[in-house]
Amino acid sequence: MARKRPRSRRQPRAPRAFPLARALLRAALLVAVLVPVALGVGFLLFAAVLPRAAPDGLVTDGAVVLTGSPGRLDRGRQVLERGLARRLLISGVDRKVRPDELRRAMGLSPAQFARVDLGFVAENTRANAAEVAVWVQTHHFRSVRVITSDFHARRSRLEIDSRLGDDVEIILDAVPSNPDLKTLAREYAKYLAAHAMVWLG
Repeated sequence: MARKRPRSRRQPRAPRAFPLARALLRAALLVAVLVPVALGVGFLLFAAVLPRAAPDGLVTDGAVVLTGSPGRLDRGRQVLERGLARRLLISGVDRKVRPDELRRAMGLSPAQFARVDLGFVAENTRANAAEVAVWVQTHHFRSVRVITSDFHARRSRLEIDSRLGDDVEIILDAVPSNPDLKTLAREYAKYLAAHAMVWLG
């Protein structure tokens, strides 16, 4: 009579190797897909709707021109002539520029130019914001109009707002500039970097 072979017990399955590593890999792949998509959508929104000029006739305590693209100084002159601000700060003036030369270039009378303050320190937007904050606090202003190019307006507001807080109302007065795609992409990258710097404190 043949012997019955003993039944072999099933061996337990080995656990799947590195389940945490696989989960991390899946998460990394998901992030690698979602981040570029989010950045792309953000850029489209950033470029499609640029800030506009302030409402016509709006009056603020002070107004600031951030030097740079054409049209900004001319808008500052209009604001001062129409009495839409008590004082005007021009931030980021080249140290080689003489005040009287700037006055004549803007087409202001000596009496009008007496209401203009010149900032010679700032060389970038962050320094502009610091200069603006000191000026606003010195004059105890509660509202300030920020005059800059449309593509630069959001970053300017972000930087200035981070230094002034909620006590001062910031009004953007954007000057149309028709920026090209390269300019918008560069400014979008700087805007994201500024957000990171503000968040990090």
